[in-house]
Amino acid sequence: MIYRTSIPALVQKFRRNEDGNATIEFAILFPLMLMVLFAAVELGMINYRQIMLDRAMDMTVRDIRLGTGGDMQHDDIRDTICARSGFIKMAECNVSLKLEMVRLDPFNWGGIPPQADCVDSVEEADPLINFTNGGSNDLMFLRACASVDVLFPNWGLGDALQKDDGGRVNLYASSAFVQEPQ
Repeated sequence: MIYRTSIPALVQKFRRNEDGNATIEFAILFPLMLMVLFAAVELGMINYRQIMLDRAMDMTVRDIRLGTGGDMQHDDIRDTICARSGFIKMAECNVSLKLEMVRLDPFNWGGIPPQADCVDSVEEADPLINFTNGGSNDLMFLRACASVDVLFPNWGLGDALQKDDGGRVNLYASSAFVQEPQ
């Protein structure tokens, strides 16, 4: 048997029916809540990596400043920072971490280069940009740039971050110190 009903009657019946109400709300809000969750996890991991890079830099600079680490060269400093950071694998330390150390003259201030040169994982790494070991009582500036992968590159915060050609984010840490007299 075929029922003939008018279109206004079908619309009235559809408006009164509340079946599937929670499904529509879930379908609209779930992707938004998931994006907020992914962004929070991504932000937490980036902050963790930044804090660990700063900590590794501070501990290494303390060794250099006090002279307890011996006469550390570029590779020694880089390997020490990688080992202490906890998130940079030693196998890719020379690719994902770049150091810049310059001697500063406090009486003839020339400033620090404003833009840090960071490793682009797609290109061949240039091992040394500017690296000068300091002597006694020299004011030194050390800057590290670590290139790290994001957890969710196409979701939430990971999609909005500024990335290099390889899809990696750059983290920076810097420190200024005076060499202890020998």
